[in-house]
Amino acid sequence: MEIAERLRLLPSVDEVALRLAGFGYPRRLLIAEIRRVLADAREQLRGGAADVAIDSQVIASLSALRSASLRRVINATGVILHTNLGRAPLAAMSVPEGYSNLEYDLARGRRGKRDAHCGALLECILGKPAITVNNNAAAVYLVLQELAAGAEVIVSRGQLIEIGDGFRIPDIMQRAGVQLKEVGTTNRTHVDDFRRAISDRTRLLLIVHPSNFRIEGFTAQPSREEIAALGREHGIPVYEDLGSGCLVDLIPYGIDEPLAQQSLGAGVNAVSFSGDKLLGGPQAGIIAGDAPLIQRIRRNPMFRALRLDKLILASLETTLRHVLFEEWDALPTLRMIRLKPEEIRARAEALLAALPGVPAQIVPGQSVIGGGSTPEQFLPTWHIAISVRNAAEWERRLRAAEPPVIARIADDRLLLDLRTVFPEEEDALLAVLRRMPTINSPAEAPPG
Repeated sequence: MEIAERLRLLPSVDEVALRLAGFGYPRRLLIAEIRRVLADAREQLRGGAADVAIDSQVIASLSALRSASLRRVINATGVILHTNLGRAPLAAMSVPEGYSNLEYDLARGRRGKRDAHCGALLECILGKPAITVNNNAAAVYLVLQELAAGAEVIVSRGQLIEIGDGFRIPDIMQRAGVQLKEVGTTNRTHVDDFRRAISDRTRLLLIVHPSNFRIEGFTAQPSREEIAALGREHGIPVYEDLGSGCLVDLIPYGIDEPLAQQSLGAGVNAVSFSGDKLLGGPQAGIIAGDAPLIQRIRRNPMFRALRLDKLILASLETTLRHVLFEEWDALPTLRMIRLKPEEIRARAEALLAALPGVPAQIVPGQSVIGGGSTPEQFLPTWHIAISVRNAAEWERRLRAAEPPVIARIADDRLLLDLRTVFPEEEDALLAVLRRMPTINSPAEAPPG
């Protein structure tokens, strides 16, 4: 049949709408989707496709619209702060339904500030007043714009970093209206480089923690204490962008990351960091420091544009309360970091025992923090390594499962790391693996 004839045989919008009227979709939505599917069908037929099932495509696309796009997935990659999977897995929380006291002071019966819900907790943890915005990039912009717009900010050349999605410190400084004054060299900067660069236009000394890379060898950077002392000497505030936002000492678990409390204790006047990295909470940017500076930053007109929503505040408040009361296991990120390799191996052995015939073995490996944090620092773990002929196809099938399982591939094997799989997810993971159609097929057995 000629293409023109097949195009003429396509049903009209009204015909399809009449057949699908009983499915209960709003007519406006139904008509719009039918028109879209018919337009696609015409393109497919012109491209040489066979007949197109119009009705079923319309139903499938409308069903997809009704289903939630944001879904829970099982993270079996061993990457704890997986940027593509929402970074820090959230702790269980309770969100007030209906109205809430978001900006209402119940004790005084008048308007309050949304800062109150997290501010007191942050001050208890950090020993300094703090405010919150929607992410750390916003925090960096706000601090720079308020404290140094139209003037100079001095920073070490070795700290002019780029983080994810092309976010670069020089670019954000330009957007904030400050003049970058870089000192030192890529690998070595000294406090005297800062001292010589100070002029009557200098308004801020900036320290940027290189949270996503590490320079080794012949290197040097002035200490926070040295820069803080220099700032006090000249009456210039010192601001540190910490990035990852570590509030808990993780050295006993093999992770060496500076604490925000240490920076403030060293005399740094203001710090900022992320809420959804090592803090283990939702996406947020936290700014803490000397009260006069925090008050200035809060009064900046951009603060309102960058403030947090009530749902994020509820999650962040829950996270901070767990940190304050040292309830580490209530925060999935900290619980996963603290897991011992032998615990992971025992879980892996139990899971594999429930999958007889699967071409897999348990092998040593490494988990990572991820999310642009702790470069070149790893956590020892044990992987379930599945040897299959086409690991890429298996990985695709796992992603398409219900629930989706995200794994990774190494050395032509599919790797599952239970460090990032919640214990309560293991039954669902087992069910997915058992449903894989080729799991026990001889064709998929390990070579040799």
